[in-house]
Amino acid sequence: HVQLVESGGDSVQAGGSLRLSCAASGRNYVKWCMGWFRQVPGKEREGLATLDWRGITAYADSVKGRFTISKDNDKNILYLQMDSLTPEDTGTYRCAASWDVTAPAALGRISSPEFGYWGEGTQVTVS
Repeated sequence: HVQLVESGGDSVQAGGSLRLSCAASGRNYVKWCMGWFRQVPGKEREGLATLDWRGITAYADSVKGRFTISKDNDKNILYLQMDSLTPEDTGTYRCAASWDVTAPAALGRISSPEFGYWGEGTQVTVS
């Protein structure tokens, strides 16, 4: 089992930046894949960014060039650096983890409950 705890959500003005963190604990997988997706009431969950054990990343078009995913493997913390935020980025940001899936393949699956493990989320509000 894997536990994921997100932090870093806040209220910011448009054009601002935030860095989200996701602390992972529990079982370690060699071929791990982790990422972020966003939940907005009344909208479909959207996969935003993924990173796999090879260091390969994948991004949704809506955040490409503005968001950067990274991981501190020593601390087992996943990050999401978010720049040039817009009101459309408002939502609950959730961290997810799985195994034996590459970052590009995971991007379209990360917001599915069958993907693997999810955190509870952290709220980002952009005004």
